[in-house]
Amino acid sequence: MNDVAIVGAGMTPCRSRWVEKTFWELAQMAVSAAVHDAGIHIQEVEAGVAGIYNDIFEFQAIPESGFQGIIGLQNRPLMRVTNGGATGAYAMLAARNMVASGQHDLVLVLGVEKALDCYDFEAESNTPAVVQTIGYSWDPWFERPLGAHASESYAEVIQAYMDEHPGDLAPMARARIVELLCEQAQNNPYAQRLGEKVTAEQVLHSRYVVYPVRVLETCVYTEGACALIFASAEMAKKIKERTGREPIWLTGVGAANEPYFVGNDITRYKVLHRIYSDHVATKKALQMAGIAIEDVQVIELHDAFIPQLMITLAEMGVVPLGRANDLVEEGIILPGGKLLVNPSGGLVFGGHFVGGSNMMSTWSAMREMRARNLEHGLIHGTGASLSMYGVAIVLERRA
Repeated sequence: MNDVAIVGAGMTPCRSRWVEKTFWELAQMAVSAAVHDAGIHIQEVEAGVAGIYNDIFEFQAIPESGFQGIIGLQNRPLMRVTNGGATGAYAMLAARNMVASGQHDLVLVLGVEKALDCYDFEAESNTPAVVQTIGYSWDPWFERPLGAHASESYAEVIQAYMDEHPGDLAPMARARIVELLCEQAQNNPYAQRLGEKVTAEQVLHSRYVVYPVRVLETCVYTEGACALIFASAEMAKKIKERTGREPIWLTGVGAANEPYFVGNDITRYKVLHRIYSDHVATKKALQMAGIAIEDVQVIELHDAFIPQLMITLAEMGVVPLGRANDLVEEGIILPGGKLLVNPSGGLVFGGHFVGGSNMMSTWSAMREMRARNLEHGLIHGTGASLSMYGVAIVLERRA
């Protein structure tokens, strides 16, 4: 397999609502920024991968077809990926494989989402329509008629973990992580919640969305787009000569999807108190990169809910399962600690445009690795019912 590098990245600001832009225009904005960042012309790009989570949000069954020519990829292959919350990470895997296989030298991967064009005229609000649309991700015979939705799905895993590990995921530890992410988001010029200040006390007194998750521990709905340019080693060298900037290399990838139905045998079923897909995906990615989790200096992970962030870091091996409170109590992820987590503000403060959130995470990790001279970063994506899907990607900055 050939080496693969990221040579360009661009994104739109994250907003709760882009009233004045279609998702086609958001895609164009992100692609234009990425191409400019790479110092290339769009005609040099040989193929593309589009991460778009939900057809209903876009009011189109083949949403990528409309913007192919608009972003400049006419008469070239463009593949669409949809894998729940992990859509962006899986799209990156597909683009990476197109380059690693030797099929293409320069591939664009784009994630874009419009969420709040959905509207419930009876309730005079976007929220019921958005929740219902996400609900279509669930089994239509049993779970969906009972009211299955994203918050409830993650809450099942979180509550099961808390039952298995009493005392872990302590409210104050979670609240301090929210406070930290809010502070970090203020350094992200594209963050949705720029200018906000949220304290741990506010988190502890915010209302429940669904027990045990509070509203200030929950990701936001976002409209936006992010694009990355993947290149072969030879092409990355040429682009470096043009721009004078070192590329960021993808040295390890891993992915795993757990079964849909719950049981006690982890080899056959989804074990409810685990996010085993994150464990498997991270292990594979680290092995491929030839490093240990202790070598990773920055992690940008998919924090749909703060307790899930803590479980995921434990599944990755940052702390043992049942000891996620140590992330805060031992200062591991606090300022001055050994690990930088979600400097973008994550999905809670940075933004969550589902098809491209993991690409935003990559943009942020690259930015921090260059600014802080970090060698290794880790990108994570998760999604689907009960957080079944997991993806991990190791980034490397070579001196």
